[in-house]
Amino acid sequence: MSGPEASVRTVRAYLRSRGRAPATMIDRYAAVFGLAMIAAVLGHPLSGLLTGLAGPIDPVRAGAGAALLALAVAGFLAAARAAGPVLLPAADASWLLLSPLNRRHLLGRTARALGVIALVAGVLLGVGLLAVLGAPDQLGWRLVGALVLGVSATAGGLALAVLGQVSPSWQIWLTGAMAALLVLAVVAVSGQLRTVVAIAASAPLTALAAAASGAAMLSALLVRRAWTSLDRIPTRTLANASTRAGHVARATVSLDPGALTWIAEDNRWRARRLASRRWPSLPAPFALAWHDWRKLARTPGRLAAVAATAALPAVLAQAGGPPVALGAAVLAGALAVASLGTSGARRDADNPALARLIGVGRRPALAARAALPALLAGVWAATALTALTLAVPATPQTATVATVTATATAGAGAWWVLGLLAGPALAAAALRMAGRAPVDHSMPVLDTPGGAIPTGPLFWAATGPDLALLGCLPAAIALLTQPAVLTPFLIAQAVMGAVVLMGYVWRTGRMR
Repeated sequence: MSGPEASVRTVRAYLRSRGRAPATMIDRYAAVFGLAMIAAVLGHPLSGLLTGLAGPIDPVRAGAGAALLALAVAGFLAAARAAGPVLLPAADASWLLLSPLNRRHLLGRTARALGVIALVAGVLLGVGLLAVLGAPDQLGWRLVGALVLGVSATAGGLALAVLGQVSPSWQIWLTGAMAALLVLAVVAVSGQLRTVVAIAASAPLTALAAAASGAAMLSALLVRRAWTSLDRIPTRTLANASTRAGHVARATVSLDPGALTWIAEDNRWRARRLASRRWPSLPAPFALAWHDWRKLARTPGRLAAVAATAALPAVLAQAGGPPVALGAAVLAGALAVASLGTSGARRDADNPALARLIGVGRRPALAARAALPALLAGVWAATALTALTLAVPATPQTATVATVTATATAGAGAWWVLGLLAGPALAAAALRMAGRAPVDHSMPVLDTPGGAIPTGPLFWAATGPDLALLGCLPAAIALLTQPAVLTPFLIAQAVMGAVVLMGYVWRTGRMR
């Protein structure tokens, strides 16, 4: 072999010789043995799961499942666009990217890694597609067709993301594909695609083979186009993608996910030019907290996306989610939404000296900063519970799922009040999450039969959700037990939320 590809291989061989030792036969044996053990452990559960997919499916659950799959593919494309997806390690991006080596061959390793990612994601998507459509006959062939469709969708989507790095015109196609998937999810969850889903579920094998062949051909064309366009990706685009990948790698190695949000936030506002406006005349604590309100108001697109996610628990319920999963989705989603309004509290915790220089007491500042996350969490939880009460009991087939929200007619209308009353407790939990320190890796490690478990990341992850679970305990019990009368739970949730928020503000406000 000669030419540019030989030059790239020569450079990489030189780097390997100066780096870690090459893999030995023992290393290869350990890797193959580990893969074989994983396949042996997961083989029986997967075969049982696939066997259980045979037979007809419920049209209502199929529509909700199709909506979830469309949202999953849209999220996959959004993640691919945000990641790059073509990138290089920091060392390669710093000098090999600027060298005269053939760029397509230099990026070949990344392209192969993207192929593996597309394959794994496509297999998961194919299994989900088979779960949505079912397999009335010929389970094996329908599984093959679903896997081909899933892999074609993920491979074509990644190819579109790669082409988007080459030219802005391909970004329009990628954005259009994501918008089409979101529209498909909305139409599917509304029940307008039940006939289409039923026809697709009972389609003959010849139609399935034709659809899979067409999808594979279109995906192959996109992948080929993306491969031939690798050498036309701008250097600045590759360098920026590699920098983001380096930040993610460092945050992953240090197990500090909070660093990722700081990086994303700084990158978002660094390139923006904001108009200056006069600050409103407010008391000092509320004037300090007004920063969070203004910052959130500058992102109307994010607010619209957050409002749209309130329908996800209802979609999950229509897809057959258990009551525990539905309650967890409502509370966890509301906690995540409340975290959008805690950037000021995070900066105060990150730089307490600057917070003291402002001249506002810590307790009044925390109390003022709790208003926005409490409002966000309460409104989102109320909207999600309202969507559950309206969407779940639509058909008799979902009556078992409706036990989490369907109550007597007198009590069903009060569920949204329960969501509003959970806002203060969720605000306290979000503020606790905003003020937590990085992961303490010096904490002891627990030896369990399943392996060693580091307690540092566990305590870090539980800081915040523990307070949310305590403060929303009446709401969680009500979601699980489906009481005929909600009044006692409403009173208990109001008292518990107020006590948790005031207790957190009082206790945290005296710390320095």
